Amino acid sequence: MKLYSVIFKNNGKSYYFNGEDNLKVNDYVIVETEKGEQYGKINNLVNETPNEDKYKNIIRIATKDDEKNYQDLLKESSEALDKCKDLVKKLELNMNVINADFNFDRSQLLFTFTSDERVDFRELARKLAGIYHTRIELRQIGARDKAKEVDGVGVCGQRLCCARFLNHIDAISMNMAKNQNLALNPSKINGVCGRLLCCLQYEDENYLECSKGLPLVGDEINTPSGKGNVVSVDILNRKCKVLVGSNKEEIDFNKNEKRSFK
Repeated sequence: MKLYSVIFKNNGKSYYFNGEDNLKVNDYVIVETEKGEQYGKINNLVNETPNEDKYKNIIRIATKDDEKNYQDLLKESSEALDKCKDLVKKLELNMNVINADFNFDRSQLLFTFTSDERVDFRELARKLAGIYHTRIELRQIGARDKAKEVDGVGVCGQRLCCARFLNHIDAISMNMAKNQNLALNPSKINGVCGRLLCCLQYEDENYLECSKGLPLVGDEINTPSGKGNVVSVDILNRKCKVLVGSNKEEIDFNKNEKRSFK
């Protein structure tokens, strides 16, 4: 037995499963989950001894019939999404349904939606269960998850990171923007989801390392020309501009240099 990483959607979150040692990366497989069988693709072989009590199993390599069934499920899921949207409109619920997914054995139909408030969707769930005769789950998601589902283009001109390659979205804070000396303008530091840009975390560690020993804007430091006040800081190049009297001086900081700040 080996441990494999399996995804159910392109660039979706990876899940781990026990499987026979004859499986390969990019094989399509049927796996056992807590919510029934699922159709997925192996995207990695994990270099770890499988704990058979901790992980579920890969049942088999997917056949052509499995692939056809999966394609039929995608079509049925799309139709279920349209039906759910119609019911939401009739019931006058304040929710925006984003996606619908049947699991492979049709034992569950999952709808994801966004809303600015808590929604009483019990009547909606009853109507959907009466139509599809399977377990219905409605899951409210946040703005970042919605962007990942819907996809789009970011302010950089490239496809959204969350939809392209991010399997897990870490917490992103305003401090990351401050650490990088970015203007705290929502139009500059927010993504299409309206939340802070995911890419703020990519270089945050480097900015923190480079900023060690550097003064802050407004600090008073000693220069060869006397004391002056820092008016700007270039973190990555470890430089700052200091106003000494009416003159501006550019000061370089090497990693081992120590200066006195007031």
